[in-house]
Amino acid sequence: MARILVDADACPVVAGVEEMAEKYDLPCKLFCDTNHVLKSSYSQVEVVGAGADAVDFALISQLNEGDVVVTQDYGVAAMALGKGAYGIHQSGKWYTDENIELLLMERHMAKKARREKSRHHLKGPAKRTKEDDERFKISLEKLILQKIFCKDSKDNC
Repeated sequence: MARILVDADACPVVAGVEEMAEKYDLPCKLFCDTNHVLKSSYSQVEVVGAGADAVDFALISQLNEGDVVVTQDYGVAAMALGKGAYGIHQSGKWYTDENIELLLMERHMAKKARREKSRHHLKGPAKRTKEDDERFKISLEKLILQKIFCKDSKDNC
C-alpha cells in the first residue's frame, strides 16, 4: 500500500497532509530532526539526528515505489522520482520527470546568486495564506486519486 512521507521540518502543510491521508486511509509518516520534534495523533513520527540532510536521507531510505513525498527540497524530490515515487511541493506543484531538471537548475542558480557579494537580494516566499493551504490539499487529493487509486484501475478515474 502506498504511503505519504513528509519532509516535515518547518513544513506548513502537515495538517492538510494528515487530513488527506486519513480521508483516504493512507499511512503517513512525518520525518523531522531533533530541532523540530512533532507530535501527531494520526501519523507516525520519525525523529532523526540534526545533521545536515539527515531527515532527507532517512526519508529516501524508507521510500518505496508508488509512495507520495511531500517536500520543498528539489533534491529530495529528484531522489523520490528516481525511486518511482510521486512528489509534491507545499505549494501544491507536482514534481515530475519533465520539470525536475529545471527546478534543480533554478535552485543551483539561486544558490550561486546568494554566494555572490552583491546588493541584490532574492526575496523569500510570500506569507502563506489559507488559500495556499486549500490549493495544496486540492492538489494532493488529485495526486492521490490519479496516481494511487487510479493507477491500476480500469475505471475512468
